[in-house]
Amino acid sequence: MKSVTGVFRSVTDAQQALTELRSAGLPEDRVTLLTPGNKPDLGAIPTVAAEQPGMAKAMGALVGAAAGLSGGPLIVAALIPGVGPITAIGLLGGAVLAAAGAGAGAVAGGKLENAMTEGLPEDELFVYEDALRQGRSVLIALAKDDTEAEISREVLKKQGAESVDAAREQWWIGLRGAEREHYSKFGRNLSDDEKFYRLGFESALHARMRCKEYDQVMAEMSAEIEELEGRYPGAEVAEPFQRGYERGRDYYQRLCNESKAA
Repeated sequence: MKSVTGVFRSVTDAQQALTELRSAGLPEDRVTLLTPGNKPDLGAIPTVAAEQPGMAKAMGALVGAAAGLSGGPLIVAALIPGVGPITAIGLLGGAVLAAAGAGAGAVAGGKLENAMTEGLPEDELFVYEDALRQGRSVLIALAKDDTEAEISREVLKKQGAESVDAAREQWWIGLRGAEREHYSKFGRNLSDDEKFYRLGFESALHARMRCKEYDQVMAEMSAEIEELEGRYPGAEVAEPFQRGYERGRDYYQRLCNESKAA
């Protein structure tokens, strides 16, 4: 599977893209629309709601409910740390929300997550979250081949979607000034080290790395640094990556704290 994702400023445009993707033949279990808030205006459709960290239990209820329903899309709702209330259409949406909020192995013993999110890059989850935090909608399609992926991209483009890469760049642009100032306190220039600093920052936001003690992620972080040093021989990787990683952890914790306070 290959994920094709679009970020929409208008939920109406996102809903239209969803309709077109389904009309183009994408099955309901391989396309989802994530929207901020308790429930989008999609009519009377079954809802399963949960607050983290009880998402896995709620997803089990959702799976059971789905087995007895003959028609109409499902909505799963959850509170995602640092984001707030989010609703998503279908089991794929529930799996994505659970991966983002409770760790990648939290859905129905891992089986549903593995089946529904195969091909979904976990390093994009924080980009989806940032878009949702800003009131945008995120539409995700899992294409089975290149032809289906191209059809999906054309539909998203037609409806005015912003690409995940563009959304990721906007997210970082919004942070760069503060990160430059922070990094200068260590006598370093972010312009020289931004590539590896940013990679470290983003690594801390990956679902598998969140909410873990520092010593729990040291081995994986060291492996990432070693891999980068192999790819960029002679470059100074370790310090900027580690500084960025630490800053990314602080960033995520701050979002969680703000969410709880609200």
